Amino acid sequence: MPLKLATWNINSVRLRINLVERFLEEYQPDVLCLQETKCPNDAFPSKAFRKAGYEHIAFHGQKGYHGVATVSRIPFRDEERRDFCEKGDTRHLAITLDIEGGDGVRVHNFYVPAGGDEPNREVNEKFAHKLDFLTEMESWYKSHKAKKNARMILVGDLNVAPLEHDVWSHKQLLKVVSHTPIEVEHLARVMKAHDWVDVMRRFVPDEEKLYTWWSYRAKDWAKADKGRRLDHIWVTPALAETPTAMEVIKEARGWERSSDHAPVLATFDI
Repeated sequence: MPLKLATWNINSVRLRINLVERFLEEYQPDVLCLQETKCPNDAFPSKAFRKAGYEHIAFHGQKGYHGVATVSRIPFRDEERRDFCEKGDTRHLAITLDIEGGDGVRVHNFYVPAGGDEPNREVNEKFAHKLDFLTEMESWYKSHKAKKNARMILVGDLNVAPLEHDVWSHKQLLKVVSHTPIEVEHLARVMKAHDWVDVMRRFVPDEEKLYTWWSYRAKDWAKADKGRRLDHIWVTPALAETPTAMEVIKEARGWERSSDHAPVLATFDI
């Protein structure tokens, strides 16, 4: 069956619910994974999603910070919320889509810590937290690896732009958090932990620029185009041949009062 799945760091789901509704209406994903919802569970705007046709809703949020949510037109089960680094942050949510064949498809939705401004774990606790979070992800997925036929999709704002052309200037950003060698190495180990496949780069060659985030600080973000690819879609080897399309919805970055991230939409033939 065809499956359309989107991931989007929305930077406050309540503040931008009108943009989410517009995206759902125009692009019609089957599943939408949101990050940085900044919304406690009891205030999540479930009614708006149900009105849009997304009856199946899971969220993991806290007031003012972090938060992830997954909404779907497809029924799902087995909700899981892992407390990475035991900090009480709401940065992970997993569900299993009830799709025929096997045991369904497990979807992991992540919001990895940004890491602050100084890429030094000795002086920057936020950067240390980011590296520890990625290390725990690596360890956790190593424990999954015995399940060679596991059908899993991992999406979210991973806050690392790993490749040279995932940033506007590799040379100038080597010492900037999100593209430093140590972050790239940590993310590479997470990928290797379950032989994850980078879906986005299946459709855009490594030597071409590919961004999902443009800073609010730029006066004309589109003209400057100083972006980074911080948002990702990965699949396990069992799903490696299923992606059929991928698009960064760059126009959404230009919508009024937009998030600084653009949604990423991928289509699979499951």
